[in-house]
Amino acid sequence: MSRYILSLDQGTTSSRAILFNDEARIVGQGQYGNTQYFPQSGWVEHDPEEIWEMQLQAARDAIAKSSADASQIAAIGITNKRETAIVWDRETGKPVYPAICWQDRRTAEMCEELKRRGLEREIGEKTGLVADAYFSATKIAWILDHVEGARERAERGELLAGTVDTWLIWKLTGGAVHATDVTNASRTMLFDLHRRVWDDKLMAELNIPASLLPAVRMSGGSFGTALKEWFGAEIPILSVLGDQQAALFGHTCLEPGSAKNTYGTGCFILMNTGSEAVASRHGLLTTVAWGIGDELYYALEGSVFVAGAAVQWLEEGLGVIDNPGQSEQKAREVDDSGGVVVVPAFTGLGAPYWDMYARGAIFGLTRGTSSAHLVRATLESLAFQSRDVIGAMEKDAGMQLAKLRVDGGAVRNDLLMQFQADILGSEVTRTTYAETTALGAALLAGLLAGFWNRDELRSFNPAEKTFTPAMPEAEREQRYRIWQDAVSRTRGWEKHESP
Repeated sequence: MSRYILSLDQGTTSSRAILFNDEARIVGQGQYGNTQYFPQSGWVEHDPEEIWEMQLQAARDAIAKSSADASQIAAIGITNKRETAIVWDRETGKPVYPAICWQDRRTAEMCEELKRRGLEREIGEKTGLVADAYFSATKIAWILDHVEGARERAERGELLAGTVDTWLIWKLTGGAVHATDVTNASRTMLFDLHRRVWDDKLMAELNIPASLLPAVRMSGGSFGTALKEWFGAEIPILSVLGDQQAALFGHTCLEPGSAKNTYGTGCFILMNTGSEAVASRHGLLTTVAWGIGDELYYALEGSVFVAGAAVQWLEEGLGVIDNPGQSEQKAREVDDSGGVVVVPAFTGLGAPYWDMYARGAIFGLTRGTSSAHLVRATLESLAFQSRDVIGAMEKDAGMQLAKLRVDGGAVRNDLLMQFQADILGSEVTRTTYAETTALGAALLAGLLAGFWNRDELRSFNPAEKTFTPAMPEAEREQRYRIWQDAVSRTRGWEKHESP
């Protein structure tokens, strides 16, 4: 009898489910969009109940579109957008407030207060992160502070909190399991990477009760069992990974020094550093790559806040393209960007700048600038931001990047991938699976279910196309200097400070 792995991939703009067979091939999938809410400038929210309902329906669709029966599904793997925070009632399961998305910047001042209190260094040493609104700890604190009665209820143990993985686990198990994995925990700004526990001091500083937080488990292991009512059979949950760590695993970047870039709503680059938690000196994050058995693997990460979202802005905000897939065709109408540089710092700048107050800008406009120049410059901004991160990563790791493995929706854009190789001066390899996140969660769950061993993993995501740099070094470096100058002019804009 055939056996399968069900991968749940809950992202920023959609909830997807993919059913893989025991050769890691897709046999069924479903996907639904998520509504995003923008109640104020810099605020981004989701509906937790919609997240659950759409994820459940996507999973049911994936099974229905295959020839599989739920009883043949050996395991569920979960991967999710990481820093989004949800707080809900322990008894009723009702959220007390909308999910505050990872893109949300409302707690920037709270993070500034942590810095003023001298906690930035301690946060870095313990969690590998920086004091930034990106992470979920201050979002949880904000909900407790701003929802009437929430803090008192939390202190009485009546509320639970977690990232999206925790919410899905809790719903799938009918409230039996309140847990997260080490990768998601490492993105909260509350988890001590070295002791592998929630940190009492940081919880106290943000006034977050310990009873609110989930149990932390290794990424590969038991997270309970999905109830029979959801799919027609009980199915064990055997893997949980934050989306970027899942992509790293899906690319089989299993050795120290191997790296990947995922081009999604944001742009995320991770480099495996093995069993060593490498402290960054160049604005990167130290994070958990995954945990299996008793072994914990670490990674360096750089996050670009706006990548695919910039292309979405071209469509929805400016109306210069009809859909994201049209961006390559539009950009090819011109030979270059015509001197235009777009810095899409819509929600601040991530690594290596970490400027919550930077805002987006367009430079180099002339009377001859066309919409095609603007589209091309926006695509190039994804590659420039990725080089910012990779340059910092190379310095921290003490090694030159030879090849970058890539995935995500934007990697089908050959113009962008070629420019990425050109501006890096390194090969860029697009793998067979454009969406590697769901594959990573499935591969880890399959490993735990005994479908395959570690040596077999590499065969599941081979190279589909490799882009080799063709731009002369002098031109590459000149264009990058212009980019850096443009970025410097966006710094601190929200504070109306000079760069």
